[in-house]
Amino acid sequence: MAISVGIHAIGIVWAMQRTRSLSWTPKYFPWVRRFVRLAAWIVLLHLIEIFVWGAFYSWQQAIPQLADALYFSAATYTTTGYGDIVLPAGWHLFSTAESLTGILMCGWSTGFFFAVIHRIYETDHRAA
Repeated sequence: MAISVGIHAIGIVWAMQRTRSLSWTPKYFPWVRRFVRLAAWIVLLHLIEIFVWGAFYSWQQAIPQLADALYFSAATYTTTGYGDIVLPAGWHLFSTAESLTGILMCGWSTGFFFAVIHRIYETDHRAA
């Protein structure tokens, strides 16, 4: 969990620094390009975190095949929870911790994305 939060913190702080230095004058296509790049960055952060969880499960032999561990991790992190692959007894609390971490990281990403959009909106209205 701490590794996921650390990865997310580093990625969000980097994105914050990048967005602070950008000009936010209202031009439609540059906005779209910025939104797409920001969304892609946030998704990449989540995929890295999912990979770390999956690699941990595989390394610890809870789910020996890396591909299965990554699939399980993605379904768990996003709280999809298909249930076709499950952790063995004694590991169940790990999937709960991953789900809670995924919810928290997704909420953090949503909050950050909203803050960026709010900043653009406020800048646009001040210029009008």
